[in-house]
Amino acid sequence: MTHGILGSVAPKLLVPHWIDEAGQPRSPLTLTELGPRHRVLFFYQHWCPGCHSHGFPTLLALIERSTPDDVGFAVVQTVFEGVEVNTPEQLIHDQKRYGLRIPFGHDTVSQDGLYPTTMVNYRTGGTPWFVIIDPAGTVIENGFSIDANKLPTVFGKQT
Repeated sequence: MTHGILGSVAPKLLVPHWIDEAGQPRSPLTLTELGPRHRVLFFYQHWCPGCHSHGFPTLLALIERSTPDDVGFAVVQTVFEGVEVNTPEQLIHDQKRYGLRIPFGHDTVSQDGLYPTTMVNYRTGGTPWFVIIDPAGTVIENGFSIDANKLPTVFGKQT
C-alpha cells in the first residue's frame, strides 16, 4: 500500500472527539474552520516516542515559523494501538505539555476494529504523521517527517 495522499484533495475530518485551544470539549472540527489558508494536521499517539522526540518539536518549529493569518493547525491522536493508554484524556496533557493553543482531536479504532478514519482517509503510515494542505484544499506535503526549515517557502514565504 502506498502511504499518503500527496496531490489529492484533503478528505473531511471525521474525528468524533475534540478539545479547543483552551482544552475544553468542543464540537467536531472541520478543515474549513482552520481557515482559507494553509492547514497543517499533525497525527500522533500519546505513547509514541518519535511523536515526542521528533513530531512535536517539528510542529512547534512550524508554528514558530508561521503566523495565524498564514496557517491553521490541528493535532489528532490517531489510536490504532494502545487504546488503554492513548485515551481522550491524554489530549489535554499533551496540549499543556507543549503549550499548544490549537485544537486537539481523538480518533480511535473504527467500529470494524481496524484503523481510525484519519489513518484510512489520509493513508498515513503510522505516527508521527504530518499533512499540509494548501488554500485550495490539496495535500501538498505528507509523511513521517517534514523539514520545518523549508516550510515557509511552501507557505509562500522566503526565510
